[in-house]
Amino acid sequence: MAQVYRGGQLYGTGRPARLTPHEVRTRTFDPRRRGADPDQVREFQALVADELTDLHQQVRMLGQENDRIKRALRDWQTMHARECRPPQEYHTNEGRW
Repeated sequence: MAQVYRGGQLYGTGRPARLTPHEVRTRTFDPRRRGADPDQVREFQALVADELTDLHQQVRMLGQENDRIKRALRDWQTMHARECRPPQEYHTNEGRW
């Protein structure tokens, strides 16, 4: 999957930047009065980061499978095109119409 970068950002894809598992694990939040339990936040961050890791792996595997299928299709089309012979004669319409 080709990605084009311009100025450090993805250019022209129309997709938001991907969140990485590392960003989820290392994200910090400003302290607030009566804030959330930090242990629960870290546990949730770990769950989300693990899910992102799995999803990124699936996307990578699907991209590889997609490339493999495209190559196989191109190979088949090339082989099929070699076996097909063009017609020996083209018949022209000799009628009035």
